[in-house]
Amino acid sequence: MASRAGILLASVLLLSCLAETSYGVLFSTLKQSLIVTASHVEANGTLLKAGEDKISVTWGLNQSLPAGTDSAYKTVTVKLCYAPVSQVDRAWRKTVDNLVKDKTCQHKIVARPYNASMQTFEWTVERDVPTAKYFVRAYAYDAVEVAVAYGQNTGPKKDSNLFEVQSITGRHVTLDIVSVCFSAFSVLALAGFFIAEKTRAKSSKRSVGN
Repeated sequence: MASRAGILLASVLLLSCLAETSYGVLFSTLKQSLIVTASHVEANGTLLKAGEDKISVTWGLNQSLPAGTDSAYKTVTVKLCYAPVSQVDRAWRKTVDNLVKDKTCQHKIVARPYNASMQTFEWTVERDVPTAKYFVRAYAYDAVEVAVAYGQNTGPKKDSNLFEVQSITGRHVTLDIVSVCFSAFSVLALAGFFIAEKTRAKSSKRSVGN
């Protein structure tokens, strides 16, 4: 009987873990136990250019919390997240309490095994990061990769310590060359068409005259 009870309990726990992994946990249930700070590296104020400027991120456990708070933490992933001001009228950046559906943090900065001491990483803003205002958030995950805690470099309203990223807007040289080649080909093809038509018309007139 005890064996059956143990198997039933294990099955329930397994299903619970699978449900959390598949459907996500609610952000509102996570403990804010990580300390996160972020600063720009040789940038123009808080304006960062994608593909050029860097962010230095530091994260670690809030040491004022009780011992054992982080006993389940196995990995940490740090992400660049959209600030509310850059989410307005953009459903693809929408904040949802269910982390599986949440679109706030779409750009991974770094992922590492968990360490209670403060960790630092210098990240170059990737070239595909769009123009917007951002903050930095770190998630702690347990052994089955379920989020259990977080920390961020901004307050609850996510309106302080923000970074503004300026995306790459210049045209690529290769695209310009291809565009010029196609334009030249179009002009030559059109000229060839007119010459061919003119020649055909002359030939038709000669045939009629004969």
